[in-house]
Amino acid sequence: MRDFGGIIERSPARVVRPESAREAAAAIREAAAQGLEPVPRGLGHSTYGQSLTSGVSLDLGGLAGVRDVGPDRAVVGAGTSWRAVLAATLPLGLTPPVLTDHLDVTVGGTVSAGGIGGTSHRYGTQAENVLALEVVVDGEPVTCSPGVRPDVFDAVRGGLGRHGVITAATLRLVPAPDRVLSCTVPCRDAADLLRVQRETAAEHIAGRVKPSEDGWAYEAKAVLYGPGEPPAGTVETEELSYADFADRMRPDVEELIALGEWARPHPWGIVLLPAAAAAAVIGSTVAGMTAADIGLGGLIVVKALRVGHVPMLAAPGDPVLFGMLRTASPGCASVAEMLAANRALLDRAEAVGGVRYAVDSVPPATG
Repeated sequence: MRDFGGIIERSPARVVRPESAREAAAAIREAAAQGLEPVPRGLGHSTYGQSLTSGVSLDLGGLAGVRDVGPDRAVVGAGTSWRAVLAATLPLGLTPPVLTDHLDVTVGGTVSAGGIGGTSHRYGTQAENVLALEVVVDGEPVTCSPGVRPDVFDAVRGGLGRHGVITAATLRLVPAPDRVLSCTVPCRDAADLLRVQRETAAEHIAGRVKPSEDGWAYEAKAVLYGPGEPPAGTVETEELSYADFADRMRPDVEELIALGEWARPHPWGIVLLPAAAAAAVIGSTVAGMTAADIGLGGLIVVKALRVGHVPMLAAPGDPVLFGMLRTASPGCASVAEMLAANRALLDRAEAVGGVRYAVDSVPPATG
């Protein structure tokens, strides 16, 4: 069995597909009795085996489904994709405040990791926007929230499944816009990109670093959810329905699938940097790279954000996400070379007070 990263392979002793919290709890107790590690798996979008095990693989697909949608919240199973959440909330004019760029990942998986999106500078992580959780802890199903078993609530959000397995979540909802205006703002360098992100009043903002004829080009995307003027420096605008904007990655994913790139190894390197050091780390890292270092389907992303109250998600103050979303394409850097580059990036980040975002692909340090 492999995950999206396609680097690590593990064969579970057993795959269990629970259809209720009690069935999940029973499977976890049985695994513990047999000395086997139970690991939850949603859509397997980890990149270095985080969702794999040689013990008991808990396939959360049986816990998918939207149970209820109210005026400010939705109750969903942990195996529910964000695409399915939106399909249930958008007809009511509602949306989760933070969405991942790629909708085909599960609620349980991203809340366990933290969950970062383009609105995270305003609303924090997806884990910060959970109102309550159903969790299996020590082989028993429990309900937790900020006011009920807050110790469990804080341990499992961003806890990567180490302190309990999420089986359902109550998600906060906010009014969804009908249409959005996406604005492209070219930037001079990493410092300019972070300045634009910091100074622009937009609901959704993100940054990319792209190969160009002159090396690398920096670009901010600012998305306005309501009336407003495009930010200074905007060179291109596009008006979209909110539904199309939320699902904007689908055409790219379909193309990558057709090209075979989606199935190739994805050695991702992702770090959270302190804002004061971010521009220097990003600039020096990118300056020493070529397009072959990220692959044909690779992306470099930069996102200033706010984590919120998620104790298990270690992050520096005023964090900036810097992601090398690499694809090991033919004729580009090898998997081993990309992993080594990720290790070097993490070392560089830790030297300035940064940390890894632990869905990444980083081999253990040697020596």
